[in-house]
Amino acid sequence: MVASGNDFIIIDQKLPGSIPALARSLCDRKFGIGADGLILLNKLKSADLRMRIFNADGSEAEMCGNGARCAALFGGKSKGRILTQAGVINTEVRSGRVKIRLTEPKGIKLDIPLKVNGRLIKVNFIDTGVPHAVVFVNGIENIDVANIGRSIRFHAKFAPAGTNVDFAQVKGNDLIAIRTYERGVEDETLACGTGSVAAGLLFALKSGLDRMVKVGTRGGEELKVYFRQENKNFRDVWLEGSAKIVYKGEYYV
Repeated sequence: MVASGNDFIIIDQKLPGSIPALARSLCDRKFGIGADGLILLNKLKSADLRMRIFNADGSEAEMCGNGARCAALFGGKSKGRILTQAGVINTEVRSGRVKIRLTEPKGIKLDIPLKVNGRLIKVNFIDTGVPHAVVFVNGIENIDVANIGRSIRFHAKFAPAGTNVDFAQVKGNDLIAIRTYERGVEDETLACGTGSVAAGLLFALKSGLDRMVKVGTRGGEELKVYFRQENKNFRDVWLEGSAKIVYKGEYYV
């Protein structure tokens, strides 16, 4: 499945052997299927689905925004609930458009001075289910996302777990562009759901917006981030965008 250029392998059955090792094999773009991550789904009584997300390197993530949107579409319900390691999220599906309500963001810190590759830069932080460091830039097309992103991702400030890294540029009153270095994928991806929310909310905090931010992704889609802002805290945070099943098949283990 794909959502905004993030691609995922979705499996709704029990897997044999080591899941991290299988995730690495499945996600390999040369010797496997190829994907940003592996999503495992199973039904629960307390929610419609339980979702586990494994990155391409085999590490397990607490949450994945675009992955959760794929899971919601796969689940087939117009309204549902998905249990993630970050908590339960509500979902809405309508005509290929998928909205998910994220758990409330936490840990917001603005303008953290950080020495990266010999330069002092200002980094913002927010946890939108997974940790994100957001850097606002000019000339986003020319940013060395892989190099700078990797340096911030592994910076001692965010040890031991590390962080995802988003570079954002203001493009309008309610529009930003984003590029993301994803922890676990260890490279730039075409989109990141939780990263789009992270950058969108921090932009709203800095600019005074209190309803909705549009986020242009590297994959070409414009995601929408809805929220309510109360005393520099965010409530009722939703992410909306498209998702689709690309193909179904068999994989031999």
